[in-house]
Amino acid sequence: MLRIADRIADLCGLIAAWLFFAIGAMITYEVVARYVFTAPTVWAEEMSRFFQIWAVYLAAAYVLRHKHLIRITLLIDRLGPGGRRVAEALTLIWIAVFCVIAIWYGMTIVIDSIAIGRASSTMLGVPKWMTEIAVPFGFLLLFVQCLAELARLASGGDIDTGKIEEQM
Repeated sequence: MLRIADRIADLCGLIAAWLFFAIGAMITYEVVARYVFTAPTVWAEEMSRFFQIWAVYLAAAYVLRHKHLIRITLLIDRLGPGGRRVAEALTLIWIAVFCVIAIWYGMTIVIDSIAIGRASSTMLGVPKWMTEIAVPFGFLLLFVQCLAELARLASGGDIDTGKIEEQM
């Protein structure tokens, strides 16, 4: 199960990276179209925003898996291995609890948007649920990765204190 969660996180991280690349291409195209050819697009701004929302939430599990979250290690560095393990577990549990809350409220918003047919107020009129569902989906992936990291920690896996010196 850990391998599956890790592979999903890595795949979503790769998709997020390509979405960020596509955002750069769309914005570049829009700038050239607008300022060189005086022919702005109707889709570039909204689609780049759409891609950015999805990229951010898809990347969350990848970031957790590879321990790239921002950490304040002033206290953690002073703890022994057992203390660091407890701190890591509490952190993962806190993230998992937040994920459950975000999934619950995110799905409530998605269901409401579908029920009333909410759409963006642009020329494309994209249904809002298509961007809103990125939130509960991304937090679901993050929740699964939290469970995987907790299982890894419980089985004696390495803990990463996030020290910059160790990464260099």
